[in-house]
Amino acid sequence: MNRQLRIRRVMPAKKDVERLSQFRYVLRTFLRYSEEITQLAGITPLQYSLLVHVHGMPGRSWATVGELAERLQAASNGAGALVSRCERAQLVVRKKLGDKDRRLVQVHLTRKGERCLYKLAALHLDQMKELRRILAET
Repeated sequence: MNRQLRIRRVMPAKKDVERLSQFRYVLRTFLRYSEEITQLAGITPLQYSLLVHVHGMPGRSWATVGELAERLQAASNGAGALVSRCERAQLVVRKKLGDKDRRLVQVHLTRKGERCLYKLAALHLDQMKELRRILAET
């Protein structure tokens, strides 16, 4: 994010800052929970994020490396390296779209990747519901 910040001249209301604090707390709580359960499942939080984004593409169950880079907010070469690590862990497989350009590939989940995603996604969704309830109270 290289955009210059525009600072408001009026101080936000105390209640608004409290809501921001609560939101950041809930967000960090969710991320910490995610770190713990993904590591217990034997994968990294980034690998889990990749699985979510591969299967979570609107209208299809695969993604390109470029799309994954965007979703992960990472450089394309970093996303490609993560796909390679997930391939070695047998979580995903690359399928070529053409012979001319190696970059034109679809990334698909393997059966192992699907099982891992479904198990972890169910836990994440349960946690998300609980945290949504907490946020609604503020």
